[in-house]
Amino acid sequence: MEKIQICIIGSGNLGTALGKIVAENAAALLDVEDRVNMFVYDELFDGVRLSELINSNHINEKYLPQLQLPENLVACTDLVETAKYADIIVFVMPKQFIEDFCKTLLGKIKPNAMAISVIKGFVVNAADGDTNGTNGGGGNGGIQLISQTIMKYLKIPCAVLMGVNLASELTLNRYCEATLGCRDMKNSKLLKDLFSTPKFRVTVIDDADCVEVCGYLKHLIAFASGILDGLESNENTKSACIRFCLIEMLRFIDVFYPGCKLSTLFESCGIADVLTVCAGSRNRRLAEVFVKSEKSIEQLEITLMGGEKALGPETAKAVYYMLQQKGLPA
Repeated sequence: MEKIQICIIGSGNLGTALGKIVAENAAALLDVEDRVNMFVYDELFDGVRLSELINSNHINEKYLPQLQLPENLVACTDLVETAKYADIIVFVMPKQFIEDFCKTLLGKIKPNAMAISVIKGFVVNAADGDTNGTNGGGGNGGIQLISQTIMKYLKIPCAVLMGVNLASELTLNRYCEATLGCRDMKNSKLLKDLFSTPKFRVTVIDDADCVEVCGYLKHLIAFASGILDGLESNENTKSACIRFCLIEMLRFIDVFYPGCKLSTLFESCGIADVLTVCAGSRNRRLAEVFVKSEKSIEQLEITLMGGEKALGPETAKAVYYMLQQKGLPA
């Protein structure tokens, strides 16, 4: 019987940390191929190709130099070669590359493959409605889920992994959690086995859209939390505002993603993840510094986030547009 093959698309902090977990679990599962390919952007680090450093030293010197990687996690610089034989493709890269990556992989992967998205954020639909969206956007300048983008381009099912699993915590082997939202539960046990460890608890549910929506709305709340910290609000005020945010989150999901389950918000991807990012995320930190300094958000994105876009303001802008389109108060 042919073994199941897994690949990881992305080799940043979270991609590398999850790649280690998946590779170690793959080696222990009898029906899964030991080798796990990990796509690595072809770049130099200290004059040597990063992929060569990973494959020779089994350490991602640029992103996670403190983490020893298993030998069966193999760095690849060709996107198609990384994924073409994979039965399960795990996407863990910056969201701005997802459409181009999917276009590159279209027709070059197994037709019966499936994907898992661990990507934070969303795709903004075209304002003129020429992009088919989900319930959350409708192609009118709103939000299209990353998983929906993957399914639209690659024509394969896509699950979603979100929750209380900051890359820094995973790396230190501290207790973490995740919610795996599946649209088809037939592979749920295998997927859970691929990501679970004694310190990483994975719960599988059949509410993929809600898992993913929580994954982007949390950034808006984290940004608001940072603004309150910058204003030096007292704890009662901050707690009350977060409570209001959670209520609005519920209302938003009910309007734009009908059919989602209230119980999903009590999984790791929901309230727990909101509390985590309100306490310890870069979005929260950026908002706090923004209030206290005279620097613009764009300047702080460079200094605090290495040029990566802050998802809080981006999410707020998209949500505001969607509320306007529905004629709802923002």
